[in-house]
Amino acid sequence: MKSALISFGPQEPSLTSVSRAHLRVTPTLPSMSDISKPAQQSSQGGERNDAGARARVEDVPRPRKTRAFYMSVLAIMVASFLSALDLTAVGTALPTIAAALKDTKGEFTWVGAAYALSSTAFIPLSGSLADAFGRRPILLTSIAFFGIGSALSGAAQNMAGIGGGGILNLTEVLIADLVPLAERGLYQGLVGLAWSLASCIGPPIGVLNLPLTGVTFALVAVFLRVRTPPGSVKEKLGKVDWIGNALAIFGSGLVIIGLAWGGIRYPWASAPVLTTLILGMLFLGTFAVYEATVPTRPTIPIDVISNRTSLSGLLTVATHSIASTAIIYYLPVFFQACFGASPVRSAVDFLPGALLTAPFALVAGILVLVWQRYREINWIAWVFMVVAFGLTSTLKANASTAQWVGFQVVAAIGVGLNCSAPLFPILAPLKPERAGSALALFCFTRAFFQAWGIAIAGTILQNELHHHLPVAFVAQFPPHFEIAYAAIPSINALEEPLRSEVQAAFASSLAMIWKVMVGICGLGLLFSMLMKEVPMTMLKDDRFALEEQDDKVYNLENLNTVQPVPQVTDSPA
Repeated sequence: MKSALISFGPQEPSLTSVSRAHLRVTPTLPSMSDISKPAQQSSQGGERNDAGARARVEDVPRPRKTRAFYMSVLAIMVASFLSALDLTAVGTALPTIAAALKDTKGEFTWVGAAYALSSTAFIPLSGSLADAFGRRPILLTSIAFFGIGSALSGAAQNMAGIGGGGILNLTEVLIADLVPLAERGLYQGLVGLAWSLASCIGPPIGVLNLPLTGVTFALVAVFLRVRTPPGSVKEKLGKVDWIGNALAIFGSGLVIIGLAWGGIRYPWASAPVLTTLILGMLFLGTFAVYEATVPTRPTIPIDVISNRTSLSGLLTVATHSIASTAIIYYLPVFFQACFGASPVRSAVDFLPGALLTAPFALVAGILVLVWQRYREINWIAWVFMVVAFGLTSTLKANASTAQWVGFQVVAAIGVGLNCSAPLFPILAPLKPERAGSALALFCFTRAFFQAWGIAIAGTILQNELHHHLPVAFVAQFPPHFEIAYAAIPSINALEEPLRSEVQAAFASSLAMIWKVMVGICGLGLLFSMLMKEVPMTMLKDDRFALEEQDDKVYNLENLNTVQPVPQVTDSPA
């Protein structure tokens, strides 16, 4: 038998390129049906369409997962939990913040927009820096930024956002570094569980983010011991795609500013909003062209989105981010406006979703691990989300407890499954050394479209309220008053029947948000139909593995392989 190592074909000089010496074959347990199938290579190159395309090795024992591994996973989970806290803690408190600030011009939108802007913009740069300097130092720096920003509170939302963006990205990348994709379901599910749990219960515990920052920093510093790339600081700085990152930062920043202004501070058709949105999209378009043509070490290599399956996964991430953020931000508004709940009480009313969203993020990962399939899980998730938003759109101001609890349960199943499921179609067609770039794009997409979710839902609510609120209620406020949030605390003080009329107006206005989200979720379901079932690889990029792991490369000549391992290449779908 001829000597052979796993080959990935020619590679361009890229920061994400990796020598064969750093690609580890990790064994899996094939089924008898897999063993009987001949190995095939898809005509699409990077998209492998048969179980024989996986690197399966029977006679090599699974590497023992040590205490260091599990403590590293724990540190990653806590970091993921931390990065998601600010998203919902701010959302639930916005009506109170707006009232306290006596906000009449929508200035409260900057409470969330400042964090979203810096968080989203920094994600691609954090990936580039982590490739050059190593995961651990950049993650620790991100946690430090997040902690300083949290300590300084509203004066440093940008700093907290920079840290949050880095944490968000690197927690995903580190799991990819430590576990091969075919075995990643459980661990990806655990990280998804931590993130979705924080997204749902962030409001009542958001005040704890500063002590949690200290705990997270300590866990990462003590237990996360991963390899760091060699080279001087000057050499590492030279590997960063500074121009590409600058384009991404300016582009995403301008778009988020436009979204924060649109329909709240300025009309959507105003010059400030249109200028920022158009310039932002031009910067992002230039970023895409530049990344595809100029840098030798691009922040986002074009082959990451050059196949149909990865692209469809990213599109489902975008639609899921819009819909899930809308319900996270605006279902508490329903409880406060229609039921007269306080911010804390609305967070408690949101617990039915919190108690199921996180476990179903874990369920998605486990199902992928057991079935070694991901398409059906993505489809099921989207069906639940379509049904959930359809049901939620029927909620009235006098809705029963059974209704708003039951509808949350259905939504939580869909949102939870979709927290983890899209990662597998994004990564399955790609080479292991592309995982870092793909995950940076995944995190950027999720954060970027969360801003769209807030903007779309907020604009719908504001416009609908102008049509449905009683004139007698609107007359109590100054002209151009931003009534969607700032007026909510005054509803309980109204006399009947005006109070019931205002509550009904909020319920019908919020119902329009849920109806629009039904369409967006339907689009997500259609996107999920485009993905192929690409077998998940047992290879991983060990450049950033735990320091305790050795550098041994398994030569397939000395192993009893079940099937030949074909060369895998990337090509458009």
